[in-house]
Amino acid sequence: MTARTPATPTIKGTTRLYAVLGDPIAQVQAPGLMNPLFARLRRDAVLVPVHARPEHLEQIVRGLQRVENLDGMFVTVPHKVAVRRLADRCGPTVDIVGSANVLRREADGSWLAENFDGSGFVAGLVGAGHDPHGRRVALVGAGGAGSAVAAALLTAGVDRLSVYDTDTAKLGALVTRLGAHWPGRVRALTGPQLGDIGIGIAVNATPLGMRADDPLPFPLDSLPPGCVVADIVMKPRETRLLREAAALGHPIHHGIHMLEGQLNSYRVFFDLR
Repeated sequence: MTARTPATPTIKGTTRLYAVLGDPIAQVQAPGLMNPLFARLRRDAVLVPVHARPEHLEQIVRGLQRVENLDGMFVTVPHKVAVRRLADRCGPTVDIVGSANVLRREADGSWLAENFDGSGFVAGLVGAGHDPHGRRVALVGAGGAGSAVAAALLTAGVDRLSVYDTDTAKLGALVTRLGAHWPGRVRALTGPQLGDIGIGIAVNATPLGMRADDPLPFPLDSLPPGCVVADIVMKPRETRLLREAAALGHPIHHGIHMLEGQLNSYRVFFDLR
């Protein structure tokens, strides 16, 4: 029997466009999830990767916003904070966390920014049997994705969230913003050592792990037994952090679950039925 190959999108003059922006871009997984979704829904649409360097981001976004058959943009590293100011309006999550991972063209031609990284991450955790409710969680990375994940974990009812980032100004700003919404449940860590706080879930929300020679975002030797080690890096699937955590007997949680957890939110946000 001949194996079936995935259906190739048929690009026509009527095709609606979506773009995913990042630097680098080769690691993005969104086209592999969204294009099959468009096909299943019989939508005449395609999502394509766009390599946008930080110094060119505004020019690229402004240009794409003027493409009449482009309905939305997905945003990945390192643009999630910067892209917020390029939208006309922001959803409530963006206002809290200060970053966006998706933009939608509105009926009047304006652009709305929203962030589903955090809700997608939590949905993936819960789906894998790692419900964060009532647990102590440590998060390394206070950037665009990390900020969204932090807010979603607090919304999901974590008992205590401890956050670390090498950028102390960024870390302090995030803890202050989160503390205004969830007083007494967030604290900043002075270093990446996480094992002394009784945590049940440790999360890497930095880009460390995308390259083979990246250092670990946090040491594993002091984590308590049974602590779940989660990564938001999607490619490679098995980062060094996850490989070494699994070798030590820790349950691990892959980055692709964060994107998979966002699919339903994207369907609603872009009205994909």
